[in-house]
Parts: sequence; C-alpha cells; structure tokens
Amino acid sequence: MKKIIFAFVLVCTFLHSDPLQAQDVLQSKDLSSVNVDYLSDADLAKIEAQLDSNRLSIEQAEPLLLSKGMSSAEYAKLKSKLAERSTSSKSGTSNKSNSEPKKDSEKEVTNSTEKENSEFWRKQVTIKNNKVKDSLNALVYGSELFDKPTLDFTPNLQLATPINYILGPGDELQVSVYGVQQYNATVPVTVEGKIAIDYVGELAVAGMSIEAATQKIKSAIAKVYSTVASGQSRVSISLSTIRTIRVTIIGAKQPGNYSISSLASVYNALHLAGGPAKNGSYRSIELLRNNKVIKIIDIYDFLVKGDQSANVGLKDNDVIRIPAYSSRVTVEGEVKRPGIFEMKKGENFVSLLSFASGFTESAYTASVNVIQKTDKEFKVKDVKANEFDSYLPQSGDLFRVTKILNRFENRIKIEGAVFRPDTYSFIEGMRVSDLVSQADGLKDDAYTKRAIIVRLKSDLTTEIVNVDLEKALSGDLDANIMLKKEDVVTVYSVLDFVEAYEVTIDGEIKKPGVYDFYQGLTLNDILVQAGGLTGSASKRVEIARMIISEEIDNTNLNKAELFNLEITPNDNEQAKNFVLSPFDVINIRKMAVYDKPEMVSVSGAVHYAGKYVLASKKAKVYDIVERAGGLTSLANLEGVKIKRPIKAKQIEEVESVNLNLGKKDSIQNKLEKKLKEDLKYAIIPIDWKSIIKDRSSSTNVTLFPGDEIEVATFNEGVKVTGNVLLTSEIPFNKGKGFGYYLNAVGGLDNKGWKKKAYIIYPNGKAAVTHSFLFVRSYPKVTPGSQIIVPEKPEVKKMSTAEYVSIGSVIASLALLIVTAFK
Repeated sequence: MKKIIFAFVLVCTFLHSDPLQAQDVLQSKDLSSVNVDYLSDADLAKIEAQLDSNRLSIEQAEPLLLSKGMSSAEYAKLKSKLAERSTSSKSGTSNKSNSEPKKDSEKEVTNSTEKENSEFWRKQVTIKNNKVKDSLNALVYGSELFDKPTLDFTPNLQLATPINYILGPGDELQVSVYGVQQYNATVPVTVEGKIAIDYVGELAVAGMSIEAATQKIKSAIAKVYSTVASGQSRVSISLSTIRTIRVTIIGAKQPGNYSISSLASVYNALHLAGGPAKNGSYRSIELLRNNKVIKIIDIYDFLVKGDQSANVGLKDNDVIRIPAYSSRVTVEGEVKRPGIFEMKKGENFVSLLSFASGFTESAYTASVNVIQKTDKEFKVKDVKANEFDSYLPQSGDLFRVTKILNRFENRIKIEGAVFRPDTYSFIEGMRVSDLVSQADGLKDDAYTKRAIIVRLKSDLTTEIVNVDLEKALSGDLDANIMLKKEDVVTVYSVLDFVEAYEVTIDGEIKKPGVYDFYQGLTLNDILVQAGGLTGSASKRVEIARMIISEEIDNTNLNKAELFNLEITPNDNEQAKNFVLSPFDVINIRKMAVYDKPEMVSVSGAVHYAGKYVLASKKAKVYDIVERAGGLTSLANLEGVKIKRPIKAKQIEEVESVNLNLGKKDSIQNKLEKKLKEDLKYAIIPIDWKSIIKDRSSSTNVTLFPGDEIEVATFNEGVKVTGNVLLTSEIPFNKGKGFGYYLNAVGGLDNKGWKKKAYIIYPNGKAAVTHSFLFVRSYPKVTPGSQIIVPEKPEVKKMSTAEYVSIGSVIASLALLIVTAFK
C-alpha cells in the first residue's frame, strides 16, 4: 500500500512540474511549482538560450527567479545543472538543442508586462555590472538609494518565516509528524485558501498568520494521530515555499506590474522599478490597498534618520503610486552634500541644511545667498543666520554657500631673535613688550637697539615702523609702540651683522680644506683641526695673507703678504704663537726627497719574471732584464717591447683637442672612443740586438713606474688576419715575401685593401706597404709577425642625374671657351 501511495505522489509531482514553465522560466508568472529534477536537456537548453538572449548569467537572474516563487533549493539545482552543461560543452560535448533554430512561438513574448519585466531585469544587471548611475536624477537627493546595485532591500529568504506572516494561495507548508508515528508532506495553499493533509482533510488557512495556522493544523492532526495528543509524537509546521505576489508601480522610471516575493517591502519594489521618475516625488509616495491610501512613504526619513517605519510589507495587488514633486530647491557650495532637494510645505532652511548634512568647515555661515524666481525674473536675497529657522524655501530656489575669507581678524606675528617666533592672537591695546613677553622673551643674541614693525595700512600698502627695543622693554611708553592686527615684528640678532670668516689649509695635511675662523685662532689650532701633518710634510710652512688698505698704493705690486715659518714635531712655538687672520691661506710644503719605492714588471721569456723596484731614477730596460736573469734560450730577440700605461691626464688632453670635423660620427668621436676603450697602454718597440751591441743605444730607454717589459717566446709562424678569405697562421718560410703569405690564406676577400696592408712585428713595431710610381714594395716578413689587411673604404657611386649634371657643366664650359676664342 505504501509503495502505491509513493508512486501516486511521484506521478502527481511529475505532472505538477509544467515543462512550459521550465522552458519559459524568465517569462513565467509563477515558478513555485518548477521541479528542476524533471527538466529535460531540451528544457535546460532553452533556459540557457533565454538567459543568453537577455544577456544574463544564472547568477544575475537569481533575484528574478526567487521573486517569481522559485525556492532556493530548486535554484541551486538549476545552477548546478547549467554549470554541468557548460563544462561538458567546453570539453567537446555537442549540444543539438542549442544548435536547433527556435520556433516562432518560442521567440514571442506573450505578455507585454512580462516582456517589460525581462527587459528591466536586463537593465538592472547592466547597471550592476557597469556601475552606471542615472544621469537624469543623479543630483536629486535620494536618487543614490536606487543607483547603488548593492543596496536593493531584497528580503533574506534564508531566514525563519516571521510569525506574523499571512498565508495565502501559492504558499507551501512542510508538515512533519515525528516520534512514535511519522508523517512528512509538503502541502500547498490552494486558490481557495485551503490545505489538504492526508487522513486529516482540508483546512482553511488563507488570511491567517503562520502562528495561528500552526496551532490550527496541530489541533487537527492531534484528533487523527492519538500519539500527538498523548505527547508521544510531535508536529512541526514550517513554510517551505513563499508565494509570489503581484504589485503595480506607477510614476517610476520603470513602471509596470511586478511579480515579487510576498516578503518584499515597499523599498524593495521601488528599487526594482528604478526609483521615482525624473519628476517623481521622493517624499509623498503612496501605498494603495483596496483603492485606499494606507501609507505615505517619505524616503528622506530613511536617509536622514534611518527610519524604516514606512518600509512596510506588500500584499497581492498593492499599488505604489509616485506622484510628481511639488517643490524642489538646489543647494551648492560649501555644504557637505550639495544637490537638489525636495521640500514639503512648512519646512524651513534648517531642515534643508540637515538634508545637505550641514555646512563644511570652511563655509561662510553668517548668511546664505539665495536666488529666487518671481513671475517675471530672478531676484537675489541674503538669508542671515538668525533667519535660518524662519525662512521657508520656495520651489526653484538656488542656495549658494560661499567660503569664509582667506584672512584673519586678530592675527599678529613676531619673528627673529625671540625664543618662540610664531603667529599670535591680537588683543586691542597690545604693545611691543606684550608680544615679546608672549614669545617668551628675547634671545641672548638679540640686537636691542632696533627692531622693525611691518604694518599694513588702510590702503593695503605697507610701511615700516622702527622700535628701540631696549627702551620699549624698560617701560618707555613712547618706545613701546601700540600694535595693530596683521603687524609683523622682526627682532634682529647681532650674529646677522657678523661676517663669516674662513681660513684655508692645503698641502701635506691629513684634512685639507676650508675652516671657520675664530678670534685668536692660531696656526697650531688649525693644524689640529685638519688632523695633523702627513709623513711627507716638511718643516716649511707658507702663509699668504690678504692686504687691507683704505688707499690704493700703485708702488706696491704685491697682492698678498707672505709669511714663511719652520715647524718641527718637537718645537711648535712658532705655530702656537702665530695668530691667523681672516682668509689666510696656509700651505704645508712637501719634503724635497720623499719618494716611495715604485716598480716595473717583467714577463715572458726571462728567467725570473715578476715585479722589480726602480732603484735608480735612470733605470733602463737592459738593467731590469739583467736583474730578471736575462733572456731564456726560447726568447725572441726581436720580440722585446714595453707596455707603458697612459695616464688619465694624457687621455683628457687628447680628448680636449677639437679637430672641428663637425659630424656627429666623426674621427673626433672615434678617437675619443678609442682612447676610452682600447688605448690603455702605449707600446714602445725595443731593438734588443742593438742594446746588446751598445748599452748606450737609444732603444735602451729609461723606465717609468708601472712599465711592463714583455719578452715574446720565439714563434716560427706568421699570422694573417683582416679582410682575407681565411684567418690563419702560416709557418715562416725564409725568403718568402708578403704575397706568399696572402696566397697561403686564399687571398683577399671582396673588401680587402692590399695596397694598405701592414705588418706588426713581435716587438710591437709596425711597417706599411710603400709604392713609388707603379712599383709597390711590401715590408719584410719575420717569424712571429702578424700581417693585417684592412677594409676598403666605401666609395659612393654617382647617379645618372649626377653624370648628366657634370656633362652639362662641361658642355657649358666648352661653349664658353669656344665663344671666347671667336
């Protein structure tokens, strides 16, 4: 028997789920009976198509579906099924239902109001996504309540049902009996206002509160189930599905009939309709029920006070009427919330100011300027502060709140040699001594003979008033001048009149530089300040002092007076007793002989390569090589050279030479680049054979600190590089010349410039190709040398036009010559 009852209930549930309602989910009036579990793939495909055509996602359509009666559980199922379809579609699952063309009957919207509903929801979602505010009513106070997508007053359907909720057709109750006897069923409230419970019968609950209906149902069940009456079983009644009601909104931005939850309130319905229209009132909205006005809604009560007493619940067939406003005024300037405000009869400027959230901190509050409209023209009125509570704003008034003036009514200032220079408040009758006392008195360095007052005159020009501070502070009323507002008192310091003197010390001192001069400063004092002498300092000190004279002495050509002193570490009496003067220049001389040992290095084919100290000022190459043990048996006698570092000063001198070539990428730029990147050493070729024969040979050069002697190892090869077909090293063949080695590497490439080829010998010396008449002579090739073939410079070929121009010039010259001879 239980199986038969279950099958019958299942069939009834299936039949109760209307496929058409599932298919037309966005246009349907009532979705409370939709059962998502019984929707086919075709039904789900049509729902996706409807969402796409309205440019809605399932999340964006949630408020609409719930307002039409769909339960939260069914919505969650629908969302899950659509998500599964989307996932399978992305993974390659074909959806034939989506690809099928829609029938004409499916494309039509049968009800114009439902069409408006769908369009409105699309617009609402667009506003939410793009955050687009209403441009027409943006300045009207109260419009922001309906422009904020996050503020919609939607009732929370997840909360427990209010005990005063009135049941009606479309609601569904969950009736459960648990304990010894068990029963569980979902019973809808029929259009007749009744519910049907198995074995209990029909009960009329429409118009009853959920609390009263619960007591009635429990009493009826207790008569059938004996265990309920005895307490062995208990009854639970809850509201499983909330019905959808229809309300009509007129005078809104989106007027029409709306299907909303029976828990919805007035503000929720107004938000759905976009709020009042362009000329709609925000303060006299009427709620009509059974053709009677039961509530007047003033949105300003909520905005100003947070009062939601007017936000009452709605019933089926309620009408919300938004009439046109009767009076609006504009407030601009220094208020916290400027805009357009709707005023009721009898409200004063104080009320308007509260709507605008009051004045800003910089507002001029003594009076407010208002531009009024008469029957013919505008007029201006100043509303004083004592009239704020009596002035009644008129429709069309424009209130302008200005800023306070950028000036002070009681400012006075003192600066300079006082302990607290600052701006102070001015009091009538205030004198100089009062202001000095307020600034905590004069500093020790204050100049008391004179102070000045910079005073602003009545014509806004300034004047200076001199003050004898010493007399003013001693009680002399004539000197203790009366002050005025905006006066600036300046007290001078004696340090302002003292010139800053300096002395300079340079030479063999640890901290050379410029130091402050003090009265009585001695040479010994400045030596201590500068960190003392260096180890190379001599006992000679030279001091230069400027010559001061009231008259010009043409016979004296000296620019400075010189003092020469001798100081020793053990006896500095001269330094202690020599008193310096301002701007003296002290120079500590260096010892005549104080040179730290400096070194050169030897590398390559010598017995003892390394660094060697220059013991003599005229140490030569042969001397250092001999100290390094001489050349080894593998040394190339023609491969001895010196690498001498080029100093930074030498590079700067070369860079400073301006060749006046003019071009950006000129030889000048290339030369500077070469100096900075490549030319770090100068190569000095050494003819070692000549040195062995004669020690006084000019090639036996004197060495400088940092020089590096390089002795090349004998190499039988000849390297050929540059613009040749193959860069290679060819074994030396005695008696063979330049051409032999060039041919050995395959000759020149298409850019090779043979007549400018040159050779670099092992000792760094270079030789170039020479030509006389038509005979070209090439340099001698030795073992270990390097032949380099440079690149030919690019020669720009003349164009046809250039040839024509030259031809024309030659023809003209020829004609001129012929004419001259005739």
